[in-house]
Amino acid sequence: MTGVRTIDSVRYIPNDSLVLITITFNQSQDLRSVFTDIYASDGSKLNQNPFSLLDNGKAENGDFVASDKTYSNKFPLSQLYPNGIYTIKYYAEDKDNFVKQIATQNFKYDNGQANIAPNISNDIIDPDTLAVTDTVAIQISVKAEDQNGLNDIESVYFVVFRPDGTSNNIKLDLFDSGNNSLHGDQIADDGIYSLKIQVDQNNMKGTYRFEFQARDRGKKLSNIINHSVLIQ
Repeated sequence: MTGVRTIDSVRYIPNDSLVLITITFNQSQDLRSVFTDIYASDGSKLNQNPFSLLDNGKAENGDFVASDKTYSNKFPLSQLYPNGIYTIKYYAEDKDNFVKQIATQNFKYDNGQANIAPNISNDIIDPDTLAVTDTVAIQISVKAEDQNGLNDIESVYFVVFRPDGTSNNIKLDLFDSGNNSLHGDQIADDGIYSLKIQVDQNNMKGTYRFEFQARDRGKKLSNIINHSVLIQ
């Protein structure tokens, strides 16, 4: 392999959303196929099937000279895809059907929408007043929205402040996973982020402050919501 075509950044433009992906080899006589997987900044794979690169000399897939050991294709990027750092993984399959990852490439994607900070609302902590003599489960949830789309939300979290005002400043992530048993979240991808936690008789008694916030992939922060929890 000689190398991949440099892609520093891509910005979505209406009617021109194609990114040209190209890799060049020193020799290609043993190659059966060349393909890629493309991952968005949220870790999701954008291609359902392997995205083939071709050395066919056809301009429609970005290849201009057939059989010159340069394999290319154009992948469409949607304005609905999140902003951030994208990853392309390159694979080659030889004549014996052996597949090997041969390169990895990152580029920055801008979906062309002005990056607007997320917003959170409708925080729920149930129960938020409790007498603790044994281990008690607390269900926590908050609604998060983003005008750039839910997939632009990188994380929704809270920090707990003890009755004496101290905190370990650990950000505890909430999840929009639909995994009720693990996170207490009822429906995946509905914008309601949830977490179940436990408290017991060893917790300091008094009023705790739960500080909620969200961050998007452009690192913009939402409004802050504070919710008090009384442990007796």
